[in-house]
Amino acid sequence: MNNDILHRYIFDNVDVRGEIVQLESSYQEVLSAHTYPVALQCLIGELMAATSLLTATIKFSGDISVQLQGDGPVSLAVINGNNKQVLRGVARWKGDIAADASLQQMLGKGYMVITLTPDEGERYQGIVSLEHADLAACLEEYFNQSEQLPTQIQLFANGKQAAGMLVQVLPSKSDKNDDFEHISALTGTIKAEELFTLDAEQVLHRLYHQEEVRLFDPVDVTFKCSCSRDRSGAAIKTLSQTEVEVILAEDGKIEMDCEYCTAKYSFDAIDIAALYSGSHSSQAKQ
Repeated sequence: MNNDILHRYIFDNVDVRGEIVQLESSYQEVLSAHTYPVALQCLIGELMAATSLLTATIKFSGDISVQLQGDGPVSLAVINGNNKQVLRGVARWKGDIAADASLQQMLGKGYMVITLTPDEGERYQGIVSLEHADLAACLEEYFNQSEQLPTQIQLFANGKQAAGMLVQVLPSKSDKNDDFEHISALTGTIKAEELFTLDAEQVLHRLYHQEEVRLFDPVDVTFKCSCSRDRSGAAIKTLSQTEVEVILAEDGKIEMDCEYCTAKYSFDAIDIAALYSGSHSSQAKQ
């Protein structure tokens, strides 16, 4: 079974669509860049699964960001993705966090910001407060507010694997979506261990063996950081040459660290001169 994959499915007899995402390698790559507390590792996994599911519900080419902000020990947790199911993420925290800390214990008084940035068209941003017990319920509230489509979401993560399911009413004038509560109830019986160990076909058969379900071809989910030496150089050029010269005089170089993957990019006086002359060339990560 592919360790990082998303499946879409629909019901032939009910106007409901669904998704299953199962993550392992991409999840581990996001975690490997930082030493996160156990509870935060699980939250990041749920957030990755949620971002993948959310991206798959939106038919557009572009980027998505699902960001949690709060005044608790965790001030920020964010996953960035795109329509190609490429994800990266990072979190900021301070102090000790209990291994069984809840969403509210980690974030305190907080909110979720979902930002969609299409390659063409206007940017959209939706905000919901983190008033519910878990991330899944907060996302369901987002769908209720933004799209008025009944949605159920299940999210699981254990520091090694992350997974999620989504079922949602399809926009329809027929009465075929009246059975959504039945589908939702069936979906709610899924257990973390089932999503971690079974493939999509087995999961769907276990949940909906009395329903008519069509499973579509899977989509790979991957981790990739978008940082680069060129981007770091562009960030340096937003500073004035005077500021840059002061830093060079004090440190002999300018170092840029990627918060997502911890890659380091170093620029000495020759690199900086090339930057401002327009002749800077890309080099490998330092």
